[in-house]
Amino acid sequence: MPLTDYVFTSESVSEGHPDKVCDQISDAVVDAFLAVDPHARVACETLATTNFLCMAGEVRLNKKACGPRAPMLKNGKINTAKIDALARDAVKGIGYAQKGFHWKHAKVLVKLHGQSADIAQGVDAAGNKDEGAGDQGIMFGYACDETPELMPAPIQYAHNILRAISEARHAGNEPMLLPDAKSQVTLRYVHGRPAACAAVVVSTQHAEKDKKGKELEAGDVKTIVRPYVEKVLQSVGMPSEGSFYVNPTGRFVIGGPDGDTGLTGRKIIVDTYGGAAPHGGGAFSGKDPTKVDRSAAYAARYLAKNVVAAGLARRCVIQLAYAIGVSHPLSVYVDTQGTGEVDEQKLSTVLQELVNLSPRGIREHLALNKPIYQRTAAYGHFGREPGKDGSFSWEKTDLVPQLKTAFNGR
Repeated sequence: MPLTDYVFTSESVSEGHPDKVCDQISDAVVDAFLAVDPHARVACETLATTNFLCMAGEVRLNKKACGPRAPMLKNGKINTAKIDALARDAVKGIGYAQKGFHWKHAKVLVKLHGQSADIAQGVDAAGNKDEGAGDQGIMFGYACDETPELMPAPIQYAHNILRAISEARHAGNEPMLLPDAKSQVTLRYVHGRPAACAAVVVSTQHAEKDKKGKELEAGDVKTIVRPYVEKVLQSVGMPSEGSFYVNPTGRFVIGGPDGDTGLTGRKIIVDTYGGAAPHGGGAFSGKDPTKVDRSAAYAARYLAKNVVAAGLARRCVIQLAYAIGVSHPLSVYVDTQGTGEVDEQKLSTVLQELVNLSPRGIREHLALNKPIYQRTAAYGHFGREPGKDGSFSWEKTDLVPQLKTAFNGR
């Protein structure tokens, strides 16, 4: 028997967290190449530490995009000055202009090179062979009816707290707060539904002193962040005062990559469902959409969300599996966790009829060959609003009418 009364916790991190700084830089590189060539291949990893950034990986452009005016190339080679500028712009946009990590003064090392020919021949279409997956792996998608976004409530609330604080900081309303921050939300479930907030943790980097020259203490920061937390948690209420923790260490002045080294792809649970659902083996950021780690995870979320939005289940997990160079998924697994209104095997069949789950089919259906990825690299890849630029297309619920028709008789 599954638990119905329990507590569950998820965490989020802000755009200024060291790992998220790296994710955003890596995705800025992906976007820059896709803007030049929608079929560019990019795999970019970023490392950040005290006033230092390094980007390494593999890229490839279509020959037609490699002319003398191609902005990402210089004399046929990677334009390192352009990559340097992209990294600095990303750091500046986040808000880092501190002594230990400054967008202008940090050293930037670019170590990008051409894509492996062995990988390329497995991925490229040739003759009667359709384009294959960029690697083997398993990817999961999930949706549930706990929030309007059809996301698990703990991770959605954790994201929303940090996003609200970040928006206030960028607007100049909270000058004492700095970019690096983390949140954690613990919810109490009754009969399988979120009923109350049991605990909240917010740790946010802050200035050493306020405008009057007084040193900021944890209590001061708690007063600043409280209204943002209260607004986000209106539906479940605030926890008791003793379970509302803000900067538990008492001080958080040194932060960002100056306080802790960052790497691309280290916040995969933050990026997805906060631990409420299984996760595949790969991260998303820094990868073009031929990499099924990214595109198939988006497709799995898209399918799961449409299942829940159509009222066919309250919760839905979908797993996809691929082999490098193979153009079709090896398996499609659907689990409605005992909440389904329809047969899961038939549901799996219908979903595969509605969406071509080959790497090419996913990219074409969701229009993923666009420079839309830097926005995904903070505050979660899921539970977001689809943009007019094509971003977050996997959050659309346009399959609902077809699913309802397919299961009209249930």
